Amino acid sequence: MLTRRNQSQTVKQRRRRTLQRILWVAGGVVGAVLVGSFIFSEMGLLKYLKMQEHAKGLEQEIREMERANAGMRVEITRLQQDPARIEEIARERLGFVRKGEKVFQVVEEPPVDVPKKAK
Repeated sequence: MLTRRNQSQTVKQRRRRTLQRILWVAGGVVGAVLVGSFIFSEMGLLKYLKMQEHAKGLEQEIREMERANAGMRVEITRLQQDPARIEEIARERLGFVRKGEKVFQVVEEPPVDVPKKAK
């Protein structure tokens, strides 16, 4: 048989265990909310990973543009200093020819439409 003192200690132990369980559950809920927020929020882990991927793409694009710019710088230098390149561009784009050269222009005839047979 339990004495009154033992009964109060047993009740206290039950309350303590119940309080501990409540605290563990509350802590678990808070932890789950924090983890969910960390992963799915506007500035969460998923957004961070997408931003990193986007940054890598932009870095690649920058490298490609730097290569293109280097090629354009070479072309600018050639256009400023190389008479052969200047002549080549003048012939291609402007149709310039030298004295005494003959120019042959090939003109394609438009395709002839074949009339369809009436049924």
